[in-house]
Amino acid sequence: MAVPEIVRVASGQDDPRLADYANLTDVALRRRLEPAGGLYLAEGLKVLRRALAAGHAPRSVLTRQRDVDGVLDALGEREATVFVGAPELLQGVTGFDVHRGVLAAMHRPALPDPSDLIAGARTVLVLEDLVEHTNVGAAFRSAAALGADAVLVTPRCADPLYRRSVKVSMGTVFQVPWTRIGWPEGYALLRAAGFHLSALALAEDSVELDEFAARAPARIALLLGTEGDGLSRRALGEADTIVRIEMAGGVDSLNVAAASAVALHAIRRRAS
Repeated sequence: MAVPEIVRVASGQDDPRLADYANLTDVALRRRLEPAGGLYLAEGLKVLRRALAAGHAPRSVLTRQRDVDGVLDALGEREATVFVGAPELLQGVTGFDVHRGVLAAMHRPALPDPSDLIAGARTVLVLEDLVEHTNVGAAFRSAAALGADAVLVTPRCADPLYRRSVKVSMGTVFQVPWTRIGWPEGYALLRAAGFHLSALALAEDSVELDEFAARAPARIALLLGTEGDGLSRRALGEADTIVRIEMAGGVDSLNVAAASAVALHAIRRRAS
């Protein structure tokens, strides 16, 4: 019977066993190593539980003594090494205050084929080249809360399984089906599957969101673009409809994650 192995560590920065957790504040480094190494990091016991519930396999866990019982309960009979150290050790290894007390190195699951993922979907969120991990995580949280069936991310979009994305999403990146989609070939794939390409953007020929939602088609792919510049010209040109959110108070636009929540909330009313 496989059981977690508890290993107590007193010093960490030079301990090769803790290499998965070293210098996590270097975003560029993590974006290179995490996908290539086949790992991602789950922060916090709640997030760990959601990752395990989604069928993801742990390699190891780094935690404080007071959180050991919760970690062992979450892991059950799964095989993993549980490294236990003082809070100062966790901070020294990772480079930040691990205030949630738990970090887990998880094996990345294989991503599904986009065609298979969207086969039965009615509402799909497409994230084009978002660069901020916090926005990616928040968009996933919106997708989970407001009824999106799947999320598609373009090749240059920030990693949904990056530590901060997972944390901001509150673990919903494990709940909402997602995958990466080729871009620009993804336009044709979505259209062939019967999706109406709806680009969220400001444009002279745009349709106000409430008006669009009132006559929304059965299957919608909601396209959202990168922070600042928004959707690419190609995406706007490929869109069947450009949709805008009416603003007040002199504000011209919302943060992309906030916009995803507003749009998804309006669109889901078509089912009622």
